[in-house]
Amino acid sequence: MKLHRLLVSGFGPYAEQEEVDFDRLGGDGLFLLHGDTGAGKTTLLDAVAFALFGKVPGARGDVKRLRCDYASAETATFVELELTVRGRRFRLRRAPEYDRPKKRGGGVTRQQAQVSLTWVSGWDGEGHTRIDDVAREVEGLVGMTAEQFFQVVLLPQGEFARFLRAETAEREKLLERLFGTERFLDVERWFRERRREAGQEVERLGRVNQGLVQRVAEAAAEEPPPVGDHEWLSSLLKRVDEDGREAEQRAAAALADRAAAERVWQDARALDERVRRVREARRSLDRYARVEPELRVWVAERDAARQAAVVVPAQAAAARLARALDAAVAQERAAAGAVAAFGYADDGTPDDLRGDAERLREESGALTGLAAEALKQDDDRRRVAYLDQSIATASRDLASLVTQLDEVPARLSAQRSAVDDAREAAARLTQATGLAAAAVELPRVEASFRAADEARRAAVDEHQRARDGLLRVRQERLEGMAVELAGKLRAGEACPVCGSAKHPGPARPVPTAVTAADEDAAADAEQRAAGRRARAEQEAQKLEVRLGHLREQLGDRSPDELEREHRAVAALAGQLEARRAELAELEREVEAAQDRRGRLERQLAREGAQRAELVAAVEERGARLEEARGDFPDVVARRAHLSGLADALADLHVRRVAVAEHEERLAEQRVEVSRLAADAGFADIAEALAAARPNDVVAALEARVRDAEKSRTAAESTLAELPDVDASAEVDVAGAERLFREATEVATRESGAWEEARRRAARAGELAARLHAAWARLEPVQAEYAELDALTDVINGRGQNSRSMTLRTYVLAARLEEVAAAASTRLEHMSQGRYRFVHSVEAGPRGTRGGLGLDVLDDYSGQRRPAKTLSGGESFLASLALALGLSDVVAAGAVLDTLFIDEGFGTLDAETLELVMTTLDELRAGGRVVGLVSHVEELRQRIPTRLRVRKARAGSTLELTA
Repeated sequence: MKLHRLLVSGFGPYAEQEEVDFDRLGGDGLFLLHGDTGAGKTTLLDAVAFALFGKVPGARGDVKRLRCDYASAETATFVELELTVRGRRFRLRRAPEYDRPKKRGGGVTRQQAQVSLTWVSGWDGEGHTRIDDVAREVEGLVGMTAEQFFQVVLLPQGEFARFLRAETAEREKLLERLFGTERFLDVERWFRERRREAGQEVERLGRVNQGLVQRVAEAAAEEPPPVGDHEWLSSLLKRVDEDGREAEQRAAAALADRAAAERVWQDARALDERVRRVREARRSLDRYARVEPELRVWVAERDAARQAAVVVPAQAAAARLARALDAAVAQERAAAGAVAAFGYADDGTPDDLRGDAERLREESGALTGLAAEALKQDDDRRRVAYLDQSIATASRDLASLVTQLDEVPARLSAQRSAVDDAREAAARLTQATGLAAAAVELPRVEASFRAADEARRAAVDEHQRARDGLLRVRQERLEGMAVELAGKLRAGEACPVCGSAKHPGPARPVPTAVTAADEDAAADAEQRAAGRRARAEQEAQKLEVRLGHLREQLGDRSPDELEREHRAVAALAGQLEARRAELAELEREVEAAQDRRGRLERQLAREGAQRAELVAAVEERGARLEEARGDFPDVVARRAHLSGLADALADLHVRRVAVAEHEERLAEQRVEVSRLAADAGFADIAEALAAARPNDVVAALEARVRDAEKSRTAAESTLAELPDVDASAEVDVAGAERLFREATEVATRESGAWEEARRRAARAGELAARLHAAWARLEPVQAEYAELDALTDVINGRGQNSRSMTLRTYVLAARLEEVAAAASTRLEHMSQGRYRFVHSVEAGPRGTRGGLGLDVLDDYSGQRRPAKTLSGGESFLASLALALGLSDVVAAGAVLDTLFIDEGFGTLDAETLELVMTTLDELRAGGRVVGLVSHVEELRQRIPTRLRVRKARAGSTLELTA
C-alpha cells in the first residue's frame, strides 16, 4: 500500500483545504512530520485512517466530532486520499456527518455522511458510492481491518514503551488492545455462559424431577422420600394397585345390600298406594250420594240456558238497529238545518234535493277559472307593492355606493406609497444593521489593535534581544573552541585539527567558557522569541486589516447617527407586512364595492321591467272579476257559496234515504226474534230472555255435572280394580325408606372410596410415566454438563489446565512469542548484538498467570533482566523493535509501502540515534516510505524532507520542505 496524495478540508484543526503530496515527501523514502503541540500532526494520520475506514483510531474516534470548529459555512468537510494497493491506483473521498448552516433562513441542517471510490489506473471496473460497498472493497484490497491498520501502519510506539515496563495484568490489557483478542474473551465468556445455562438446565430438570416425585407421592397419599428412585416408584405403584382391588370388593358388597333394601322399600310403597286409592274411592262415592239432588237442578238449568241461547243474539241485533235508526234521524235533522242556513226552501222531496245540488255544482264549476284568477290578482298586487319598496331601497344604496367609489383612487394611491416606503426600508435593513454593528465593533477593534501593536513591538524587541544573545553566545563559543577541542584530546589519538598524536600545550578550560549546551539553550530561546514575534505580528496585522475595513465601511458618520438610522429603518421595515395587508384589504373592498354597484344597477333594471308588466296585467284582469262576482264580495266568495249549498243538499238527500232504510230493517228483525222464541219452546220473548244465562255460568254448570259424574265413575272403577285390598290395613313405608337410605349412604361411601382409589392409581401411573421420561431426559443433560464443565475449566485456566492459562492468555502468549521473535532481530541489530527478547510461559510469583512474561537477554552479562531495568534510550530501542516486530507479524504478507512512527527519538544519544536511522534506512529499502513524527531538532537537520504543521487562530496550515 503506497500513499500518493492527501487532501483535507474543514477537518480537525484545518479550516481550509490543505494538501499533502506523499510522492514528493517519499522521494527519499524518509520524511519528518513536525510542528507545535496541538497543531494537527496526528490529525493528518487520522485523515488517512478516516479516508480508508470511515473512523479514526483511539479515543479521538469516540468523540465523533471531525469538522473544524472555525471553518467557514461555505467550506465543506471532507478527506480525499489517492493511493495504490496491489497495483490498483484509486481515489477515496469521504465526508463525515455534521451540522451545517442552512442555505436559506436560520438554523442548521444535518449533512449526511458520504463516500466515493474512483479507480485511477490498474483497474477498469466502476467505482462505488455506497458506504458498505466501499468498506468491503477497501478491506479486501488492504487485507487488514481498521484496528490492524492502526496498529501496523500507525505504529503505537508509546503503548509498547508502557508494555515493556508493565506488570502481567497491565501487559495483558495492552496486548488485548494491540491484537484485538476480544473474540477469545467472548469465547471464554460463551463457554461460561453455556456452562451456567447447562447447570441451570440440570438444576431445572432436577427440580422438575423432585416435583414429580412429590406429586407421585401425593397422588398415592404417602410422604415423599428425600430422593426418589426406580425401586421406590415400583413399590409405591404396587401398593396403590392392591388398595384399589380391596376398595372394589367393599364397593360391590355395599351395592348389593343397597339393591335389596331398595326392593323392600318399593314393595311397601306400592302396597301403601293401593290402600290409599281404595280409601279415596269410597270417600268419592259418599260425596256423590250427598250432591245427587242438586245435580238434577243443575242439569235442568243448563238445558234451558242452551235453548234460549239463539234468542239472545237476535234480540241484541234488534236493539242495535233501533239505536242506528235514532242516529240516522238525528243526522237527517242536522243536514236539514245546514240547508236552511243557505236560505234554501225545502219541500221534503228527495228527487228535488238531488237535482238542485247537481245544478248548483255546475254553476260553481263555471266560476273555478275566475276564482284562480282572483287569487293570482291578489298575489300580483302584493308583488307590485314589494317591487316598489325594493326599487326604492336599491336606488338609495346605489347612490351611497357611487359616492364612496369617488373617494377610492386617493386612498389607494396613499396606501401604495406607504407599502413602497416600507419595502425600500426592508431592502436597506441588512445594510443598516451591518453598519450599526460595525459602529459598535469599531471602538473594541481600535483598543484591541492598540494592545496588539504594543505586544508586537514588545515581541520584536524581545526577539531582537534573543537574537543578539544567540550571536553573542556563538561568538564566545567560537572564541573558546580551542578549549572545547582540547577537552576531547586523548593521549595517543590524532588531533582533529592538526593531525598530530602529540599534544604539548592544550588550551586550559576557564570557568566562564561557553559550551554547546549554552548555544543550544540560546538557540531555543531565540526560536521561542521568533515564534512569539510571528504570532504577535500576525495578530496585529489581522486587527489592522479589520480596523481599516471598519473605517472604510463607516466613513464620516457617527455611531449615534447610524444607530438612529438603523432604528428608523427597522421600525419602517417591520411595518411592511402590515401595510401590505392593509393595501390588499383595501383593494378587496374596492373590488367588492364595484361588484355590488353592478349588481344594484342590474337589479333596478330587472325589477322596473317586472313592475310595469305586473301593473298592466292587474288592470286588465280586474275588469273581468268585477263582472263575475255578482252580489258577493268577490268571485271566490260566490263560488264558495254555490259549492257549499250543493254539498248540503246532497248530504240531506243521503240522510233521508238512510232513515227509510233503517226503519225497514228494524221491523224485519223484530219479527225474526218472535219466531226464534216460539221455535225454542218459550211462550214469549220475555220467558226466553229469563231462561238465558251467560256463557261462563253455563260452563260452570257443565263442569259441576261433569266432575260429579267423573268422580263417581273413577271410584267405581278403582273398587272394581282392587277388590281384595283391605282399606283398614297399615303399611310401614317410612321404616323401609330409612333402611334404604342407610344402605345408600354406605354404598355411596364405598363407591367413592373405590373411585378415589382408581383415580389415585391412574394419576400415580400417569405421573410415574412422566417421572420415568424426566429421568431419561436428565441423564444426557447431566453427562453433557459434566463434559462442558470440565472443558470450561480448561479454557478458563482451571481444572486439568496444568499451565493455568486461559484461552485468551494462550492466544496472547502465542502472538507475543511471534512478536518477540520478530522484534529480537530488530533489537539485536539496533543494540549491536547486545540485547534480544526472551518470552516466558512460566507462572509468576503469588499465583500470577503465566504466558505473558517478556524479558531481555543481556549478551554482556549473559543474564536475563527485566525490561524495566533498561535505560531511557534502550527502552526506546526496545519499544521501537517491538513496534516493528508487531508490524511484521500483523502484516503477515501484506505489502506496506508507507509507515508512520511517533515520538521517542529525544531519549537517544548520537550513536544510538545513528543505529536507529540505519534501521529506518533498511525499512525504506525497496521503495518503502517511512514518516517520523517528532520534535527533535537534530532530526530536522538529518532529514531534508519535512512537512511542518503551523498552528494559528484561523486554523492550521502545512508547509513542505523537500
